[in-house]
Amino acid sequence: MSESSSKDPASADDAAESGPRSARKPVGWSTISIAVLVAFSAALVYRRSGIAGVWEILKHDLTLFGGILPRVLAGCLLGAFITEILPHEKVSRSLAPKSGLKGLLIGAAFGAILPGGPFTAYPVASALLTVGADFGATIAMVVSWTLIGYGRAVAWELPIMGTDFTLWRIVISLPLPVLAGALGRFVYVRIYPKGAPP
Repeated sequence: MSESSSKDPASADDAAESGPRSARKPVGWSTISIAVLVAFSAALVYRRSGIAGVWEILKHDLTLFGGILPRVLAGCLLGAFITEILPHEKVSRSLAPKSGLKGLLIGAAFGAILPGGPFTAYPVASALLTVGADFGATIAMVVSWTLIGYGRAVAWELPIMGTDFTLWRIVISLPLPVLAGALGRFVYVRIYPKGAPP
């Protein structure tokens, strides 16, 4: 038996549980589903409005894509940089499956204060998974960013909906990220009992 295999087996189990996730496939079932829906929708538009209608939509969407692309690129770069900057051992210790309630609370708190839109939040969540955070803590972060995120509350909700509505909505939403994270952790451990998905 080699020296590396004779080391503590628990550390190998921890690495399997909280190590980097497997690479995503560039073309999966979701991409294929969206492509089929796009083709079907284009055929319907062509039947109704002809090639001019399809071309008009295409030009509009290419303009929209050109405006969004820099933000998508910035968000992906942010996620990649965070993956390199974050201390892997500390993240694994704080947000791994064995972190318990503390990890879920840290994930939820981080999501609540995370600024920016989806171009920031999802690359950061992906980076957390890559450096060792478990599904539960990452789910808590994303749900907290969605429900509690202070940026949207301050910029949009307070001026439009008022203070009472905003405060009560936040108070009622507070336990939901932790509950979602706990449920995500529970389900993930049962679907992938030996670590990361194939």
